[in-house]
Amino acid sequence: MPPDEEHRVEVHIDKLLAARGMTLTELADRVGLTLANLSILKNGRARAVRFSTLSALCTVLDCQPGDLFTVREPHC
Repeated sequence: MPPDEEHRVEVHIDKLLAARGMTLTELADRVGLTLANLSILKNGRARAVRFSTLSALCTVLDCQPGDLFTVREPHC
């Protein structure tokens, strides 16, 4: 990503966890991630997501990738 391009991906893990009555710790255990790495993803600080991680998140949260992430419009 070029330095002047802003990060526009929003992560909706909190919303999905609340809707399913699940904690971040439970999700980390079920997906096989450390709590620290899942927190980095949840807070939008991850630089990349493996397809295997994305698939595991979708399986555990019973969702589609588009439920986990959206892209904000660029600021003009």
